[in-house]
Amino acid sequence: MARPGAYIMGCAGPHLTPSEAAFFADARPWGFILFARNIETPDQTATLTADLRTAVGWDAPILIDQEGGRVQRMWAPHWRNWRPAFDQVAGLDDPAAERSLHLRSMLIAHELRSIGIDVNCTPLADIASDDTHPFLRNRCYGTTPEQVTRRARAAATGNIAGGVLPVLKHIPGHGSTGVDSHVGLPTVDSPPDHLHSWDFAPFAALSDLPMGMTNHVVFTAYDSQPTTISPRMIRLIREELGFTGLLMTDDISMEALGGTVLERGQAALAAGCDVILHCNGDMAEMVSLATHAGPMSPAAITRAEAALTLRKPQPPIDIPAAEAELAALLQGEVYVRG
Repeated sequence: MARPGAYIMGCAGPHLTPSEAAFFADARPWGFILFARNIETPDQTATLTADLRTAVGWDAPILIDQEGGRVQRMWAPHWRNWRPAFDQVAGLDDPAAERSLHLRSMLIAHELRSIGIDVNCTPLADIASDDTHPFLRNRCYGTTPEQVTRRARAAATGNIAGGVLPVLKHIPGHGSTGVDSHVGLPTVDSPPDHLHSWDFAPFAALSDLPMGMTNHVVFTAYDSQPTTISPRMIRLIREELGFTGLLMTDDISMEALGGTVLERGQAALAAGCDVILHCNGDMAEMVSLATHAGPMSPAAITRAEAALTLRKPQPPIDIPAAEAELAALLQGEVYVRG
């Protein structure tokens, strides 16, 4: 089989159009990502995930951001509505916070796998602080490297227990900036010793996870370019933090990056990222990437295959027991169905 394209892509709506199916069959993205625009009901979403895989002719991974809080693409009445992770663990001591994140992730994973989604872009290992932008802060799991490491590990194992692969983000740390990279370029001026003992520390401790996502943040101690397109920062992730998994970009369409989408994608691959994440479903942009970005490198293929070996059939889960245990830990309602 020919190497898949070095990109993950999305479609425009809840149903795969004939033109999209034909394009994906030719472009052969390594995987797909879904957003709220793609999701209406369980049956519809299951059909969509099956159609996407049929288009490329193999069991391609399908990703989603189902964190909870404002970053969830599936909502009531068909799925659980979750509080932001930071709110869930507020007031909980470890190991209760860790266990609650494990159970939450396992329940989310069960919902995802039931409709054909097998990768969730969690856990976050960013450290919340007073400086963290509000868009990110209540998505975080804690306020110290040690706390975040334990809790992110628990969330990752919960994903896997529910049959879904985790994606570690946002490597190597997004918590020390007050700028939202969707709309601007965040910059962190901390010295290397502080970065390694604080921002980078959870990512080094979690470097064995199968997949990771870069951030679009400039760390001035190392480079004037954001992580995603910085060869120096990608070397740091690989060599100093020890991350060996498949490394994808954050959404290449985000405004933190300059130039065209194609220029951003090419720069990310040249820097050492394995795959480009393109989220908005814009056909012209996807055609440009598919035409010029090329297939995954042999090294990227090896990392992708290693990640996918962890993708197992959906395991049986005692859902009522998991919900009851989570409710007991939280001393109240786990979620709101709407």
